[in-house]
Amino acid sequence: MSFIDTHAHLYDEQFHADRAAVIESAIQAGVEEIYLPNCNSETIEAMLELAVRWPGHCYPMMGLHPCYVKEDYEQELQIVAKELSLGKYFGVGEVGLDKYWDLSFLEAQRAAFLYQIDLSAQYKLPLVIHSREATQDCIDLVKSCQKGQLRGIFHCFSGTVEEAKQVVDLGFYLGIGGVVTFKRSNLPEIIKEVGLSHVVLETDAPYLAPVPYRGKRNESSYIPIIAQMVADVLEMPLEKVAKQTTENAKKVFTKHLN
Repeated sequence: MSFIDTHAHLYDEQFHADRAAVIESAIQAGVEEIYLPNCNSETIEAMLELAVRWPGHCYPMMGLHPCYVKEDYEQELQIVAKELSLGKYFGVGEVGLDKYWDLSFLEAQRAAFLYQIDLSAQYKLPLVIHSREATQDCIDLVKSCQKGQLRGIFHCFSGTVEEAKQVVDLGFYLGIGGVVTFKRSNLPEIIKEVGLSHVVLETDAPYLAPVPYRGKRNESSYIPIIAQMVADVLEMPLEKVAKQTTENAKKVFTKHLN
């Protein structure tokens, strides 16, 4: 079986001491591809180092994370645009809206998100969307721009069943991670409603580790744990979940297949 981790911050300082071991462990667990979302200009170098060291396994994306949208966001967006023009990235992410941490830059977040939606259309790259406490807002902004060319993932999906159906209707996928293993998660209900055809797997490492590692550092090698939970929810073999979610991820991230 092979898996794809569609979202992991393996360049994070939490992996400083054992990054190589973490990536090799993931590969040994069958997680053959790992997509790396960018945060801001300060994370680019470390992210690209992983792509160079593990070609065919670590794939970089480019974007300005909404939590990093501050006074200098316009300069940050110019860096994003310049990097994307180089043609070495596989998605536009992590982008979107965050209404959990800080609302003082919400309008700037919206402007940054719309700008990066345009970049995804321009470069025909998928969007990887952060939508914490802003799922419907993100859906509405994507819907206003969707002319059939946009595709991507609502990362760490945390919305309702109705919002999940809207995401699917937009032609996007639901990023399902360790939260699906949490006792009070509504993700099992959502997966039952939506089915496997629009689900991709992710870790968001080092964050949101699945049970039994909840509260500890998350790793890409935990993808099979998440996949097993999805299999249990849908009452199907793990092999089928691995195959379908991998195929789904490859439909999203088509660039390296060209």
